[in-house]
Amino acid sequence: MSQAPERILIKGNEAIVRGALDAGCRCYFGYPITPQNEIPEAFSSMLPEQGGSFVQAESELAAVNMLLGAAACGIPAMTSSSSCGIALMQETISYMAGSCVPGVIVNMMRGGPGLGDIGPSQSDYFQAVKGGGNGDHRNFVLAPATAQECYDMMFSAFALAFKYRNPVMVLGDAIVGQMKEPVRCVPPKHALTPEQLMQQGEDWRLEGYDRHAVPEPRVLRSLLLKEGQLAAHNRSLHEKYSAMRQEAAAEQVFCDDASLVVVAFGSIARIAHSAVRHLRQAGHKVGLFRPTTLYPFPEEALRALISSGKRRFLVIEQNLGQMVEDVRLAIDGQAPVSWHGILPDLYVGAETLRAPILEALEGGKHV
Repeated sequence: MSQAPERILIKGNEAIVRGALDAGCRCYFGYPITPQNEIPEAFSSMLPEQGGSFVQAESELAAVNMLLGAAACGIPAMTSSSSCGIALMQETISYMAGSCVPGVIVNMMRGGPGLGDIGPSQSDYFQAVKGGGNGDHRNFVLAPATAQECYDMMFSAFALAFKYRNPVMVLGDAIVGQMKEPVRCVPPKHALTPEQLMQQGEDWRLEGYDRHAVPEPRVLRSLLLKEGQLAAHNRSLHEKYSAMRQEAAAEQVFCDDASLVVVAFGSIARIAHSAVRHLRQAGHKVGLFRPTTLYPFPEEALRALISSGKRRFLVIEQNLGQMVEDVRLAIDGQAPVSWHGILPDLYVGAETLRAPILEALEGGKHV
């Protein structure tokens, strides 16, 4: 039997880089901002060693437009930032969605609004899952909770970006990005090789026009001015976003017999997991539902947990109430849904979440 691969102790930000490189990323463009600075720092040394290109751009605007240019040429490329930096990128992300260009964007969220602080927050949920920029566009959104998932999800991020020719956002936060953990940097089973990834762009990527070799020039654009052309394009995009729903995923813990299901994502889900485990040991029937894709939201899996009005749901998130809206839409009034918010700038432990979970279990928490 072969020996298990050795684990290395790294931050979630560093795991992002190692996962992206193993998944085939060959271009990175970024601008420094805390708490994601280890991402460009690691890329600056590791990417050139693998024959790729690293550029520290002069701004977030420059970085994301460089991403658009590289991605239009079919190159697996990415950028990263934190919250207010991601806000600056929204126009180009909309252009990427409108032009059907794949690209990966990592957001290690920090507190806001405005500059806020450098601590953890989940306040960019709406921005990520509702599109963020102008027009009816959507980003595929993945939500890691551990450093290992930061590594593993980069394979999914690049594969999904090329499969759907769409921006994919990896939505973490200061806890996920800064926490050091042992990580096995081994590609997941069935992961696409970098070569397989590149092959998916052969029929649309921009390579330069040679009238002797290519019958028609290729054009990637989001400006559509002929009558009915934009409507048809948006109809096609809507069909693509609907097809994305087959990729929706979530982790379920102790949900089979739970009277109360806690719904949480990212770092808060990890803390909630500990609280749920401790309450289970004390005899309380509580479970955890953790979406690992925020868009598409795993509404069918969540809806399947409803059983004759006997089950309650509690959403816990570090914001003023965002994912709770998607949970309530999924539940559609068929079961009670309550909410517990943690304000950005506040750190919580599992013991902090025991009281609100028990209160919701008893039916006393309604927000």
